[in-house]
Amino acid sequence: MALKAIGLNCSLKGSGKEPSSTDKMIALIASELAGRGVECTGTVRVADLNVKPGVTSDEGEGDDWPDLRRRILAHDILIFGTPVWLGQMSSLAKRVLERMDAFLSETDERGRMPSYSKVAVLAVVGNEDGAHGISAHVYQGLNDTGWTIPAGAVSYWVGEAMGKTDFQDLPQVPEKVSQAAAMAASNAAHLARLLKDEAYPGVSN
Repeated sequence: MALKAIGLNCSLKGSGKEPSSTDKMIALIASELAGRGVECTGTVRVADLNVKPGVTSDEGEGDDWPDLRRRILAHDILIFGTPVWLGQMSSLAKRVLERMDAFLSETDERGRMPSYSKVAVLAVVGNEDGAHGISAHVYQGLNDTGWTIPAGAVSYWVGEAMGKTDFQDLPQVPEKVSQAAAMAASNAAHLARLLKDEAYPGVSN
């Protein structure tokens, strides 16, 4: 059975507004995954949805998280994309991690969260420093909520401090960024296949 990947764009921009550099970075990783036999079903722009604040899997009427949660968990690989804002991940990225906190109490009979045996990689862009710090925080949040992080699990680009150039405006993708995306995709696809063939066993209660 083929692997499937989904992109999650935590940009603060809705899809009807200006283009997103985060989309471009997610697409770069998705392209590398596709070249390794992974079906990439598209990218969800979180700003288009009403993901309510909270730490449960359903925060009531009007909450779009339950459907987004279902879509995410129907895939083997998550491309988690966030811009850099004030040196940190976006508020929407933080909200997604907070909603995934519910996974801790949604374990199966062997103690496995819904995200167990699924792989996540990061796509980070911004015009200021912060990619390493964001990676560290997102890795921890994803790992806490059951995702598996492969080696070299991030592709990022940060421009000159206080500069005005966006990743999407570059005439070509820098070689190091392309290499990072290729490695993240290669490792993610490899690990996801291993886990699909033999999922984490968990522990008996």
